[in-house]
Parts: sequence; C-alpha cells; structure tokens
Amino acid sequence: MDAVSEQLSQAVTVAVAVDNNEKESRMFRHVLVPIDGSELSRTAVKHAVCFAKDVKGRVTFLFVMKDYHVSMLHSEDDEENIDPIAPNDFTDAMRTHADRILQAARAEAGAEGVPVDTVAVTNDEPHKAIIEIALSRSADVIFMASHSRRGLASLLLGSVTQKVLSNSKIPVLVVR
Repeated sequence: MDAVSEQLSQAVTVAVAVDNNEKESRMFRHVLVPIDGSELSRTAVKHAVCFAKDVKGRVTFLFVMKDYHVSMLHSEDDEENIDPIAPNDFTDAMRTHADRILQAARAEAGAEGVPVDTVAVTNDEPHKAIIEIALSRSADVIFMASHSRRGLASLLLGSVTQKVLSNSKIPVLVVR
C-alpha cells in the first residue's frame, strides 16, 4: 500500500464496537469510483483499490458515457449536415471505449484481490449519474479524481467533482 492510501485508510477507517463474534465494523465497505480513462482517473483507481483492500471493502467502477445528439451532425453556419459518425456507430464506439477502461480497472482490483463490479451508463450530466449509481448500488463513499481546472476554465466548464461534492449526501473522497 502506498503512503497516500495508508493515510486515507487511517483517516477514514473507523473501528466501531466489536461484537460477540469479534468482527470489526468499518465505515466504508463499498467504494464507488467514477472513471474516465484519463491519467488522473487511473491514479484514482490505484488509490481506491489500495484503500478498498485495506478496509476489506469492495469497489464499483463507473463510466458515464456521453449521449448521442443530433445537434452533433448539424452546422448552424451553413445549414450543411455533417456526418462524422452514425448514431449506432457512436453508441458502439462509446460502449467499446467504456468497456476497455472498465476492464483495465477491473484487472487492477482483481490483481489485489479486491471484489469488483463495473457499470457503464449513458447520461449527459455525469454528476447526476454518479450520485444515482452511488445510491442505487448502496455505496458508502464516492472516490473520485479532480482535474483541478482553475480560473475561467473552471467557471465555463464546471466541475463534475464539484457538482458531486455539492449534491451528494454520500461522503466523497477527492484525489488530485
């Protein structure tokens, strides 16, 4: 386990009363990890797997796919249609991309003996999908990366992480 994961584990692992069977309860047993395939996301996967292993928990990796929009095919300037990819091809490409990223995360968890599940959903508002999946899958914590956009980029683009932090009732751990 690396130093960051060890510090996280010590900070968030809570030993609750030991019952008659001498089993230790832990606060965070199910970790939801939204991933997008970026380098920062891969770092979050590594930390989340180490964390889950240490707390004897499990992880669910989530990939939120973009939805296909007809507006992607239309140029407002000259009323010409642009057809870079058909709707079915777009959906297939997104699914293939998601599957590849989720499989890599699954392999990382599997190599460490951490129970793992993966899910891919389509939603144009990733923060809502993250929160919905966390609730529906009974996650105890959302463990996600932040791309740390600053200044104007942050204002214009928003931050999925910030939106999750602002709207989630489930604890969120952010990796930078």
